[in-house]
Amino acid sequence: MSLTTNQQRVLATLQQSSTALSAYKILESLKGEGFKAPTQIYRALAHLAKQGFVHRLESLNAYVKCEPAPTGEEGTRAFAICDSCGRVDEFMVPSLNRYLGKWMKQNVFSHGS
Repeated sequence: MSLTTNQQRVLATLQQSSTALSAYKILESLKGEGFKAPTQIYRALAHLAKQGFVHRLESLNAYVKCEPAPTGEEGTRAFAICDSCGRVDEFMVPSLNRYLGKWMKQNVFSHGS
């Protein structure tokens, strides 16, 4: 699957950052490369998120690059966000899915509620 030039530039910007970036921060860093409007950034981010290249962190209203899962492993992804410097680390724990499922049943929660 190929990415457009805009998508490649937005992804490269996120890959170079250890912190989550808002669409406006990305726009600010790419203005010298012909980006003029937030809609250009949002379109690229929407495609990148749909393809699994980036994640949107709702709590920060910002985006981070997606770390690939180790071969053969899948699980719940979580993010550690430093309150001091803003660094974001993504991690995946395959056993977390089982734990959360068991906990939700024991505590009468349903997925998606």
